[in-house]
Amino acid sequence: MDSPVITIENSNWDIHHPNPEWIRALESGKVLHFKQLPFSISEEENALFNSGIQNPKSRNISVGADSVLKGAVGDEQTLQLLKHFILRYRECSTRLINSLVPNYSKRLKVSPTSFRPLNISQRKQSWRADDRRLHVDAFATRPNYGERILRVFRNINPEGAPRVWRVGDSFENIAQQFLPRIKPYSHLKAMALNTIGLTKSFRSEYDHMMLQIHDGMKADLDYQKNSPQIMFDFMPGDTWVCFSDQTSHAAMGGQYMLEQTYNLPVDALYDYQSSPLAILSSKTQRKLA
Repeated sequence: MDSPVITIENSNWDIHHPNPEWIRALESGKVLHFKQLPFSISEEENALFNSGIQNPKSRNISVGADSVLKGAVGDEQTLQLLKHFILRYRECSTRLINSLVPNYSKRLKVSPTSFRPLNISQRKQSWRADDRRLHVDAFATRPNYGERILRVFRNINPEGAPRVWRVGDSFENIAQQFLPRIKPYSHLKAMALNTIGLTKSFRSEYDHMMLQIHDGMKADLDYQKNSPQIMFDFMPGDTWVCFSDQTSHAAMGGQYMLEQTYNLPVDALYDYQSSPLAILSSKTQRKLA
């Protein structure tokens, strides 16, 4: 398979000359890999590199769009330092995306920014939650009706360890393989899930399909082993960007990472036809939402 990771030499979070080829690659499910973006860490911030800073009951440490810090433990000074550290990364990530894909800038919705201090190999999770299995992102409780999930990751490991990813097949090929396996959509079931509060809003047929594809990929151990994929090491200081609802990915190793999530309305894309919503609509021959 052609490499799904495109390395870009750029030493500034502001992209002064946006490249249409990078935009096409991003919207087709490729990973854009930046090797030289500066993000200094102060001596005071070095104290944050401690897995004990995360609340053991939380999946990640995060700062939401409301600027509230969640998932961390420590004294007030440490928590304020951590919050500002995470928000500093948000500011850098937003500069990158606004200049990399200018048409997105007025439509981006800021979602949580996370700090991930735990070693991937030490996380105990169910198979559905296990991000070491290839998957595209879809969330059981948060329907999004085709809205895109754009993420900016950065390896900040102080000991030189890589963030190891597997990057898999194209979304079109994934849909071709897993659509025939999914269970039929039930409008009544979606209403019931929303009524009893198991989903934050009504689960659409599109969201049902995406969740079934996500679960189907993770449950299929033969697919995990034998499907088209590459292994890629993102080294400390590396930053990478992808649409995680489209890019097949699995995090295999590493500790200490920053991650910024944005949601983007599908009509803000440069090429709507490359989106999962358009691909699934085409393959099912009906308009999904």
